[in-house]
Amino acid sequence: MDWSTVSHLTHDEITSLQTKRLRHFFHHELPYSPYFRALFEKHNLKFTDISTIDDLQKVPFSSKVDLAPTPEDPAKSRAFILQPDEHLLKKYAAKSKLIGILLQKLAGQDVKKKLEWEYKPIHLHFTTGRTALPTAVGYSQRDLDVLKETASRLFLTMGIPGNAVVVNVFPYAPHLAFWLAFFATSSLGLTTLQSGGGKVMGTQKIIDAIERLKATVVTAIPGYFYHSLREAVAQKKNWSSLQFVVFGGERVSEGLRAKVKDLLKEVGAMDVKIIATYALTEGKTAWTQCSEETGYHTYPDMEIFEVVDDKGNRVPDGQPGELVYTSLNWRGTVMVRYRTGDIIQGMSYDQCPHCGRTVARISKDIKRKSDIKEFNLTKVKGELVDLNAFFPLLSGSPEVEEWQLQIAKVNNDPYEVDELVLYVAPKPNVTFMQLEHALNRKIMAETGVTARLVEKPLAEVLQMIGMETEPKEKRVVDVRPKG
Repeated sequence: MDWSTVSHLTHDEITSLQTKRLRHFFHHELPYSPYFRALFEKHNLKFTDISTIDDLQKVPFSSKVDLAPTPEDPAKSRAFILQPDEHLLKKYAAKSKLIGILLQKLAGQDVKKKLEWEYKPIHLHFTTGRTALPTAVGYSQRDLDVLKETASRLFLTMGIPGNAVVVNVFPYAPHLAFWLAFFATSSLGLTTLQSGGGKVMGTQKIIDAIERLKATVVTAIPGYFYHSLREAVAQKKNWSSLQFVVFGGERVSEGLRAKVKDLLKEVGAMDVKIIATYALTEGKTAWTQCSEETGYHTYPDMEIFEVVDDKGNRVPDGQPGELVYTSLNWRGTVMVRYRTGDIIQGMSYDQCPHCGRTVARISKDIKRKSDIKEFNLTKVKGELVDLNAFFPLLSGSPEVEEWQLQIAKVNNDPYEVDELVLYVAPKPNVTFMQLEHALNRKIMAETGVTARLVEKPLAEVLQMIGMETEPKEKRVVDVRPKG
């Protein structure tokens, strides 16, 4: 079903479609996963017990703990890959598939090759978390076709025109951002420079290319784009052709949007649409806004999202909670009731007021549950600190050029209390004394704690965060010594 049709279905039509897809997936595809076969057996569940969206609540949650490799089990994530064999196919495959296999055999066709096309992982992405062992997520050849479809949906939802000229600045890596931009632009036939990012092409050549190609669309990580834009302003570049900036890989605060728009005006880009995307490596794709005001438009034929409270109970529609993801259409690595660790303000199920699409939308304000941590900031007791709060506060601050927050020990003593050290490069014409006073007040108001501020030159902070060397900037770093 094409995106223009799917995205305008009625609520009842969407429910019917998802129920049909869910029933097929649980009855005929999910049993090929070693992890879920063991999970269902452990909890005395049959795959045929799951036939409606409400039935999903019978299935235990999974999370990164179940998926992420460990030194003892580096191949842990392989259990989430669908791995049909002859016995499992006879037991679980839909009748139509079994008939198809039989007919192919009678016609002398290579059945193994067809099954490999559907199930064998041939393309890998990795999570970009802070763990030493990133998690592999596998795509079959069939999955790559699905990925191309979802990638196209991203650009179509944003409203990017067919004559767009795109510069893809996402770093070339086995991560979703680069490949989604690559597949979106190639599938839609858009003139595109796949730059590979600063580490591959170099920041200066990217800045020059945006000007010379008269790019109308740039796809990039927010922090790196801001860095490149700052350089373009200093060089008095002409980016007046720019119409869309598509961000991925990091959260986009309203303050950062405002800072970027102010700088864009200085390179002649007066009316640019800044669009944020939400990606989930374990979900194998990303979702996007259609305008700066909306949430992320989902694909009801591809997945089901739930929102749950701390106890794992579904919350009423529109209420905040943790986002839970279930696949309906992938092969390779698949997730069911996967707790993302992302806290959203709610899901919207009404018609989008900006584009008219009727698919569910994830609220645009998302934060990581795992970034709310307890630190021993005093000798008396531990304190919960929401590290999420530092990103919009600092990236959106008009007085701050760049920053890095370090979690340290006082005097670097492993037995001392923790402290938060904020390294900042002030904007030109902003004194550190002014900045220190203003930021301390804002940090206390937003987080309830204080940080020790240290002034650093811009070049030094850029080096600390790995602006030109890391796939993603190192904004929050734990440097505490081991006791």
